[in-house]
Formats: sequence, C-alpha cells, structure tokens
Amino acid sequence: MDDLLFQDISALLAANVGGAALGPQSSAEPTGEAVLRTRLKHLQAEHQTLRDSYAEAIAAAIEQREQRLREQQQYTARLQQLHRQNELILNCAGDGIVGLDAAGCPTFVNPAAAQMLGYTAEELLGKPFHQMVHHSRANGTPYPFEECPVCCAQTDERRSTSGEDFFWRKQGQCFPIEFTRALVAQEGETSAAVLTFRDITQRRLLEMRLRQAQKLESIGQLAAGIAHEINTPTQYIGDNIRFLKDVFDDLVALLDICREARQTLQRSQPLEDLLPRAAAVFASLDADYLSREIPLAIQQSLEGLERVTRIVRSMKEFSHPGGDEKQAIDLNRAIESTLTVSRNEWKYVAEVETDFDPHLPPVWCLPGDVNQVLLNLIVNAAHAIADKLGDDRSCKGKITISTRSDGQWVEVRVSDTGVGIPPHVRHKVYDPFFTTKPVGKGTGQGLAIAHAVITERHGGTIDFESELGHGTTFIIRLPLTKQPHGGDAK
Repeated sequence: MDDLLFQDISALLAANVGGAALGPQSSAEPTGEAVLRTRLKHLQAEHQTLRDSYAEAIAAAIEQREQRLREQQQYTARLQQLHRQNELILNCAGDGIVGLDAAGCPTFVNPAAAQMLGYTAEELLGKPFHQMVHHSRANGTPYPFEECPVCCAQTDERRSTSGEDFFWRKQGQCFPIEFTRALVAQEGETSAAVLTFRDITQRRLLEMRLRQAQKLESIGQLAAGIAHEINTPTQYIGDNIRFLKDVFDDLVALLDICREARQTLQRSQPLEDLLPRAAAVFASLDADYLSREIPLAIQQSLEGLERVTRIVRSMKEFSHPGGDEKQAIDLNRAIESTLTVSRNEWKYVAEVETDFDPHLPPVWCLPGDVNQVLLNLIVNAAHAIADKLGDDRSCKGKITISTRSDGQWVEVRVSDTGVGIPPHVRHKVYDPFFTTKPVGKGTGQGLAIAHAVITERHGGTIDFESELGHGTTFIIRLPLTKQPHGGDAK
C-alpha cells in the first residue's frame, strides 16, 4: 500500500514539475511541488523504516525457525538414542519380554523370550500367544483362554498381576515360569499388555532340595528321640524272644519223650518205661506258666514289631520328597505319622488329643511340605508347654489337633496349653529368622516356612489365636479343590 502511494506521489510531483513552465508562482507561498517533495521525503523515510522493521522481523522469524529446526533435530537424535538404548536393554535382558495387543497377540518379542520358548520372534509376532505357549497346564489338561491369567488381558481388571505358571516350548517341553503382566491403557480402555517372565526350573529344583534338606534336618534333630522310640519296643521284643528260646530248650526234652513214645507205639511195645520219664519232664516245665506266658510273649512281640513298623513307615512318609506335583492325601493319616515321628518331643511334657473328622475328603497338597508344617507346629507347641512347665514335670500340658471340612476348605487346628505369644511380637511370628527361643534352640524358620508353604504354594491361610499364659491355637485352612501353584482358591 505504501509503495503504491509512494508511486502516486512521485507521478504527481513529475506532473507538477512539468506544469511549472506554464506560469510563475509567488515565492511567499509554498508551492505544491515543495509540499509534495516534503511529503515524499516523509514517505521515503517511513518506507525505509518499514523495510528495516520487516527485514528484522523476517530475520528474527528465520532465526526462530532455524532454532526450532535445530532443537527438533536434537530432540529427534535424543529420541533415536533413547530408542536404541531401550532396544539394547530389551534385547540384552535375561528375562523374556513380550508386548501383547488387546487380542493377546505379540507385537514385540525380545531374544530372551524367543530363546526360552524355542521360537523365532517372527514365528510369534501376530499369533495368539496363549495358543502358542500356554494352551495346557503342567499336567497336560487344556487351559481355556478365558481362564488364562497371563494372556487374557481383557477379562482382568487388575492393573498388574504376577504369579507362577507353566509355558510350553516349541519342541513340546513344559517348564515353570514366574511372570508379571502389566496392562497398558489408552483413553481409559485397555489396549495392550507387557508380559515379563523367566524360567524358574533351576529355582524349583533348588527349592525342592532345600525343602528336602529341611525335612532331613528335622529328622536329624528328632533322630535321638526316634531311636529311643524304636529302642523301647525292640527291647521287649528281644526279651520275649530270649524267653521263648529258653522255653524251647526246656521243651526239647518233652519233644524227645513224645518222639520216643511215637516210635514205641509204632513198634507195638509197652510204654511203661517212658511214663515215669515223661511225668518228670512235664513236672519240671510248669505247664500252666508256659501256657500263659508263651502266647503273651508272642503277642507282645507282634505288637512291638507293629510299633516299629509304624515308626519306620511314618519316617518314610514324612521324609519322602513327594515331588513337585500336588497329590490327594489322607490328612488325618499325615497328622498321625507326624505325631509318631515327633513323639519324643512331646511325650514328656504333654498329652496329645486328636479330634479327626472321619469323613474328611482327600486334600490336594504337597505331602512333604504339609508334613513339615505340621511338624513345626507340633514341636513349637511342645516347646511352649515345656517353657510353661519349667522344671516342674509333675503334670503335663495338652496338645489338641483337630480336623474338619468347611465347604470347599479343610481346617486343621493345632492347640497347646503353653505360654502363649506376647502381644508385642505377634506381628513378627512369620518373619524369617525371628524367634523367641534361646540361641541354639530355634532358627526362626519354622513359622516362616509354614506361612510360605500354606499361603504361596497351596493358596490357603494360616492364622493363630493366642492368650498369654494360657496357650496358642494355629488355624490352617487348605482348599479341597485342586489349585495350581501360587493360585488362590476361588
């Protein structure tokens, strides 16, 4: 606009200059030419100012744009660097990492996950992950997708979940895993999930060996008492066998008389010569005494052998590894076996009373682990009663063990009349290495192991009720239905 105005004024000025030849004007009044020239100078100055301001604005805008381009380039380079770092971390991670879309199909698979599963990343991308690696449980039974805690993100409202399960390799082998699945939500809707898992086969083996070592350690601690329990019946078995041996030596003479009498009768000879000898031998044997004591000695020996057999069988059942698969067991019999093994720990301080549910259904559990828990509770009960009695052993305390079914649960109660648990330490009883026993008498592992076995490996609960000076009752609840490792009962 200013350029056009400037051009119009310049043209007008040129026209006036041309017309000045037509006639002279007064020098006292400013001519139109002078006004126009003044106006032109002002316009030229404003025009130059505008040009300078436009140039500065354009230069500033160009500088800002170039600055933004430099920042964007730096930001892009930083993003690329972060992307390379993240990719390097994901690719070098020892744990398997899988990105899942809303349908449960992988969108990303790191090398560790592909190697553990025996696939290449390309074979897994875009395929239903559940059908590829999680289609069956450890025992081979089908695993419905809607029940899958690993891959089925849409049916789970939890932001993050973790646990233990089993995956299947491409070659068909099953292996245990520990997993964590985190949901990714966009605009309030679940759109993806990130799955992290690791192979815990070696850890399971080490845990199994550790549990077995703990059971054997318990057997070792009870060895002296078990030896005493076995020694008592073997002593009277030995006494009865020696008695039967001596009696048999006496009976040999009577058997000889009977043999001679038989031979004499076969030859049709008279028995007059044998009768005095037979009467003398018979009188020396005290037949009435033998007829009473021989059957009694045999019966006692059989009872002693049965007791030894029961102790050995209980030891075998208690110390058997049992494997890593849950089994349906008779819980009442398991408690009886544990009481037999630990008898020497409690028999001097307590009487044991059992109240078993005769109709208790089989319980799915890990037998060795449950035996270990029961042993820890029984031994702790005996020690609590011993602490209360002190040196006064004139009377005994009582340990009561009961079982009952409660819907889909079985409940075991182990009660004692011991010292009870002080209120200020009750929140610590399940902490590893915490113990109120003197040094050398307790390791602080018994209740920690019991809590881990019942809650983590069986999906059950363990609680206690205690009254200081009157005793404690531990309450164990186990699901009757078969549960996967680490799974909670429904």
